[in-house]
Amino acid sequence: MCIGVPAKVIKIKAEKALVDVMGSKMFVGIVFVPEVQLNDFVLLHAGQAMTIVDEKFAKESMEEWRNIMNGTSDTFI
Repeated sequence: MCIGVPAKVIKIKAEKALVDVMGSKMFVGIVFVPEVQLNDFVLLHAGQAMTIVDEKFAKESMEEWRNIMNGTSDTFI
């Protein structure tokens, strides 16, 4: 099973993007989503943006990740 982590694109440079992952910034590959734009939300896996997702989904997913990290989630992994 692969788990995608949501991130917001804050800068694009060649085949990389600087993204914000719940407050942490990192560069990731964007070869799988060449159409990505600034302020898009993407799902990350293994240092690569795998797909573009809408903002509502990304924010709901980030909230669930926070709940999991805080031990307050009802979701089983």
